Amino acid sequence: MNAPFAQPMPLLELDVLRTFVAIAETGSFTTAASAVFRTPSAVSMQIKKLEETIGRPVFNRDARSVTLTADGEVLLTYARRLLALNREAVSKFVRSDISGAVRLGSPDDYGERILPNVLKRFAISHPAIAVDVIIDTSTNLRHRMASRMLDITLITCTDAVTDPSAEILLSEPIVWAGARGGCAHLRDPLPISIWEEGCAWRASALKALAEANRSFRIAYMSAHAAGQRAAILADLAIAPLPKSFLGPELVELTEDDGLPPMGNYHIGMLVAPEASAPVRAVADHIRATFEMMSEVPAAERTRRLSVAV
Repeated sequence: MNAPFAQPMPLLELDVLRTFVAIAETGSFTTAASAVFRTPSAVSMQIKKLEETIGRPVFNRDARSVTLTADGEVLLTYARRLLALNREAVSKFVRSDISGAVRLGSPDDYGERILPNVLKRFAISHPAIAVDVIIDTSTNLRHRMASRMLDITLITCTDAVTDPSAEILLSEPIVWAGARGGCAHLRDPLPISIWEEGCAWRASALKALAEANRSFRIAYMSAHAAGQRAAILADLAIAPLPKSFLGPELVELTEDDGLPPMGNYHIGMLVAPEASAPVRAVADHIRATFEMMSEVPAAERTRRLSVAV
């Protein structure tokens, strides 16, 4: 008499694992639902199915947050490995004909905070495409594009100064940033931290101060967002920054603090004419990343960027 077959091992669905990872990374069912193009109720059903499959809860839920359980932490490692292996396998067939090198430019602010994760994911989905990155000011990046030294670049611009050839990927307010509990904004003349001509934040800040007849002095100059943050945190100066750059140690200073509004800040993308397939693939990947960012509430975007710094 033959022994009965053992109960087959349940299979984890990659689509469900993708949703699980999105929730783990965002800390929100709603935000994750946007990222995976599903409704929040559908996402909840996927996680319920996942927990039934493995017989363990993977998330702790309360009114304010979603966190991984101990079993969820273990599953997250496996889920990322399985998804990475799936992308690698698919790319060998679906995108095996796309290869080459792409020269990508970016301003310091997003080159430091956004690009590392973008390029990491792109390398997984397009392993045959090499991306060479150049970090520079938006003015210099425009010149490099005009000289055909770059294939694609991100640039910054403001409401007053825009590039008609740029595709706008993200817009958000520029705000005055000061140290939490600091007093730099109370000094006269106002000490500010900015960079040289060509910086979008500088243009908006100086225009707003001039229109408000507010006296100021340039107390700190840095080409890097990290340097500006250091000056703010030391309470040596205040600085114009995108609102999502604030984080827990920096606060927004408003008209109630005697500071004028500065309008919006935009991230644009320039792509070389007659772009090759690898260049178009990079451009599509960047578009998708910023589309996801634009769907994230401002507070959540600030949290993610402050963690990345």
